[in-house]
Amino acid sequence: MVKKGKKSKKKFYIHLVSDATGTTLLGLSRAVLAQFAGIDPIQKFWPLVRTDRQLERVIRKISDNPGPVIFTFVNEKMRKRLTEHCEELGIPCVSVLDPIIHSLSSYLGIHAVGVPGLQHTMDDAYFKRVSAVDFAMRFDDGRSLKGLKEADVILVGVSRTSKTPTSIFLARRGIKVANIPLVPGVEVPDEHFQIEKPLYVGLTASPNRLQQLRHTRLKSDKNNAAAFNKNTYLCEDGINDEVRKARRLFSEHGWPVIDVTKRSIEETSAEIMSLLQNKRDKEKLETKNER
Repeated sequence: MVKKGKKSKKKFYIHLVSDATGTTLLGLSRAVLAQFAGIDPIQKFWPLVRTDRQLERVIRKISDNPGPVIFTFVNEKMRKRLTEHCEELGIPCVSVLDPIIHSLSSYLGIHAVGVPGLQHTMDDAYFKRVSAVDFAMRFDDGRSLKGLKEADVILVGVSRTSKTPTSIFLARRGIKVANIPLVPGVEVPDEHFQIEKPLYVGLTASPNRLQQLRHTRLKSDKNNAAAFNKNTYLCEDGINDEVRKARRLFSEHGWPVIDVTKRSIEETSAEIMSLLQNKRDKEKLETKNER
């Protein structure tokens, strides 16, 4: 009997063309492509395309490797040129922002300004994001506990519960985040867990997952491996005890808890942003009622 081989994945080119940094396109394409099984997309990324000359260069590359085009141009002339070329090649060409812009324009009764990269201008929001990233670095992994009252969010959890990457992800959205590690034998003064302004969030994970991540960390970070007590850092019983004590702390303070075992950084951050928004809405309502 001849054994059937694995069905080969469908290979194709997909072009992401943007007049800005292309962050939106990268996120959207990742989300959309994840919905299709059995594919092997070859992604071509063309950011900061703002002149006719740059566009013509991209068009030549698309002609060399035809495939669906997703773009975020706001310049009408460049949009038309790209769309017409794709029609000649017989490939899809999709402007992902059009439905949103048209809907908002209709609702607001005003036209979009049509200037590329406005979301990346150096305005107050930009400097707020820069300040938040700087804050996250200063207060990463309990480096400093002075000034915690300035935080919007304080993440608390044992080692390898994604505190640092989650802090940075949220910081890039302008949220000031500090994180406090729960380390066996290291006491954190309770006063640092009782600040009124920040939203405290407990991060946890399954002991098995934590053990895997810690093994990986020690392998990849050989220079600092000596700083860890492997008997406690990797011990299954020890990790179980850490997780139990952490959950007890979260419960005592009534903090929301997120299990990051099967969550991406983006999913964890999205839930934290929702919790923060709910907290702020509640505070606004309370302030309004007091007046």
